Amino acid sequence: MCRWAAYTGAPIFLEEIVSRPGHSLIHQSHCATECRTAINADGFGIAWYGERPEPGLYRDVLPAWSDPNLRSLVAQVKSGLFLAHVRASTGTATSRNNCHPFVVGRWSFMHNGQVGGYDYFRRDADMMIPDGLYPQRRGATDSEALFLVALAEGLDADPKGALERAVMRFEALAREKGAAPHLRLTAAFSDGQRLYAVRYASDDHAPTLYHRWSDTRGGRAVVSEPLESDECGWEPVPSGSFCVFDGDAVRVQSFSPGALSAAA
Repeated sequence: MCRWAAYTGAPIFLEEIVSRPGHSLIHQSHCATECRTAINADGFGIAWYGERPEPGLYRDVLPAWSDPNLRSLVAQVKSGLFLAHVRASTGTATSRNNCHPFVVGRWSFMHNGQVGGYDYFRRDADMMIPDGLYPQRRGATDSEALFLVALAEGLDADPKGALERAVMRFEALAREKGAAPHLRLTAAFSDGQRLYAVRYASDDHAPTLYHRWSDTRGGRAVVSEPLESDECGWEPVPSGSFCVFDGDAVRVQSFSPGALSAAA
């Protein structure tokens, strides 16, 4: 599975999360310890917020550990809010357009997991994206499609509800035309003000998700797996949870797309 890390708080150099820790995101790309795949070498991406509402975006198809431009970037750029991702493809091509994070306007989004049998209903998933957003469909992944459907469902006004509705629609398609596991995801996304994260699965195997406040950095890391193997204070996020990280505050709510489906 993919690995990702996000940060919100006092501005830090991106390398403090991406490359410097003993089990940094780059280290995880070839030595993951949880929800492991052999290697995460199908591209890398980072979205960071600075002086403008829209995030900066860097993506490439090189493995994260062999990209000298990435090393230079994260050593020089500071940000108080950023998302970074190393990709392990679940079937779609290795290309820049398929690398996370995905960005539309001020929103950025990244995902780890899978939608079972996605190849059998890719066209159906694309049909959920309204005409006004379809020009933003740059790649072919389930993750980007899920993001665009969530935007269509009202991500600006209701981040939790919009993502619940989008996940409900994708899970229903997977149950009708796809395969088990119907849906597994951890995702992080931001509007440049707050950081949101979700952990959910239609079975008992949701990808792992942790967060930790650092007094030293003055911020919070939200990660697929801890950045240091011997570091205390990492809090696991329960499956079926939606998290809002706003400054040093954390709000954890139930994430229940299944309840929406039952109500429908």
